[in-house]
Amino acid sequence: MSVFHKILIANRGEIASRVIRTARTLGYRTVAIYSEPDADSPHVALADAAVTLGGQTAAESYLRIDAVLAAAARTGADAVHPGYGFLSERADFAQACVDAGLVFIGPPAAAITAMGDKAGAKRRMLAASVPCVPGYLGDDQSDAAFIEQANVLGYPLLVKAVAGGGGRGMRLVHAGHELVDALAGARREAASAFGDGTLMLERLVTDGRHIEIQVFADAHGDVVHLGERDCSAQRRRQKVIEESPSPFIDAQMRETMGRDAVAAARAVGYVGAGTVEFIVDDQRRHFFLEMNTRLQVEHPVTECVTGLDLVEWQLRVAAGEALPLRQDEIRWTGHAIEARLYAEDPYDGFTPQTGRVAHWRPARARRAGRADAGTQGVPAASLASVRIDDGIAEGGVVSPFYDAMVAKVIVHGRDRADALRRLGAALEDTPLLGLRTNGRYLRDLARHPEFVAGAVTTRRLDDWAAQREAINVAPEPDDEDWVLAAALRAQPTDAVPTTGPIAASVASRCLQLECAGTTRALTVETLAGAAGARVQLADRAWHVALHAPDADGWRAVDIDGLRGQRLVLDDGHGVHVARDAAVHRFAEPSPFPQPDAGAAARVARAPVAGVVAQVAVEVGQRVIAGQPLVCVEAMKMEMWLNAAAAGVVSAVHVAPRDTVASGAVLVELDLDSTDETKGTT
Repeated sequence: MSVFHKILIANRGEIASRVIRTARTLGYRTVAIYSEPDADSPHVALADAAVTLGGQTAAESYLRIDAVLAAAARTGADAVHPGYGFLSERADFAQACVDAGLVFIGPPAAAITAMGDKAGAKRRMLAASVPCVPGYLGDDQSDAAFIEQANVLGYPLLVKAVAGGGGRGMRLVHAGHELVDALAGARREAASAFGDGTLMLERLVTDGRHIEIQVFADAHGDVVHLGERDCSAQRRRQKVIEESPSPFIDAQMRETMGRDAVAAARAVGYVGAGTVEFIVDDQRRHFFLEMNTRLQVEHPVTECVTGLDLVEWQLRVAAGEALPLRQDEIRWTGHAIEARLYAEDPYDGFTPQTGRVAHWRPARARRAGRADAGTQGVPAASLASVRIDDGIAEGGVVSPFYDAMVAKVIVHGRDRADALRRLGAALEDTPLLGLRTNGRYLRDLARHPEFVAGAVTTRRLDDWAAQREAINVAPEPDDEDWVLAAALRAQPTDAVPTTGPIAASVASRCLQLECAGTTRALTVETLAGAAGARVQLADRAWHVALHAPDADGWRAVDIDGLRGQRLVLDDGHGVHVARDAAVHRFAEPSPFPQPDAGAAARVARAPVAGVVAQVAVEVGQRVIAGQPLVCVEAMKMEMWLNAAAAGVVSAVHVAPRDTVASGAVLVELDLDSTDETKGTT
């Protein structure tokens, strides 16, 4: 038995908070670590103690093994939980913990090494009779070798990093002319994320299903599986929605895949929680992809349908206990779905978003999802229908240095239709204000006919984005949203401002509001007493009364005698109006002149806060319109800035690895005279 009392969580965000909660329930003390941007993050306050690692990027903080071990020594921690991502699948970290006398709450270093080398792992799986997708697993890492092997495998195919996971170091290649650039990009990204740029090739299973099996093993030789999760709803190889059970596989497939997953775990002497990922083709044949030697982001859906706490199982196994249940004792109830809330703009190429969180109060959705009374023989405890795991707090800042996922919305229903309905409602009840998210996109996805039918494959979301399907088009605010924004913006105050809320002594006000590139004029007339306001928009007048917000920030709103509950917030810079999981921001246009197109074309600005990944030009270099200038990385995404017009580079203000703010000028151009009036790209 391994005895430990204080656990250091070598992670951040929602997974750190989630581990801390279970650890404290079981009587363990906890230690958090944090970087400079995370100093005020919820996981820091939740732990019994916290140690700063310094730095901003992952490489400067959460990936520093020496700093993590020093934090454990300083606080007297005797165990380490790695969470997911960062160091969780680093064998050298697991071994370093053991060498330092710490209990590593995860698999042995040897098992991480065996499965972390994805090429070697596939060789082991083939030896264990686990089916694998054809690919190239060779040691020759030259471009020439990859080109030769790609021609043998055929296109399309995937370039994949042999280390790490989470979609990093992965590129989809449709044809031979794309391969060399894909290799370069994958190597660079893998080396940055995992410290290892070794690559492999894998034939792409088109229109496949991504189905994974949760496994658990103890140190006594017992291995079980806890069923499958369907993760086919992906965007750019990143999971968006996961569910259990899969709407695609049947009982026989579940048994076969579970057996193969257990065999995979046994083949490497696995201990702890792990996930074996398979791709399933249109003939329902499954092939091993990789094993994630850690707890998965989507583990809550398995917890919902089994009623088990997987972190508790991790802690018990790490303490040397046997698995709590045998395979024949595991039961599954209902249907669970998890939606990942990302700080990104799904209507602008899914670009990452950073900034301050103006409003985030998920308690409303959690209350709505409290357990029902038991019915039809189903225990009430298994029907707590809404769970939200988050790593943010109102007033906090979402930085560009880590993953774009800020929260997970998990629902559990009696069946899939019940779960989908609850998911839509939960997403509508948990809008995040202050920066753009994919909340409305998730709600629309949960209601999309193909998703409802269980017909979404791993490429479907990318196909919809390329075809600009309706789900990828931003919803527009309706007249009622404009009216609510105007009514709140013009609410009476005691002072007389130059902009913003109207003074109490002013009877009416004409104002202009801008939203998503559209500007409209409205007139707001305040009515005596508590009667509200009359808002004129175009040729219609609306009578609006805004009541005081409740503890969740929502307020009763009367519009022409009809009352509803709405989330409307004025943060001093503009008004946020939430409707059906979409958030519209209204602001008064700036009175100052805007730069002309020619001036904008002379500079390349950072689209978001991030880190410079590559600079492709130098001072004095001539460029043509559309030529790549500089690449900025934020939240696992690389964004190239291209020259808007032909000219000569007059200044380069950044170098690789520099941290830049959103809107910062990175490169300046002296444009050719004929291009002075052209706009940016």
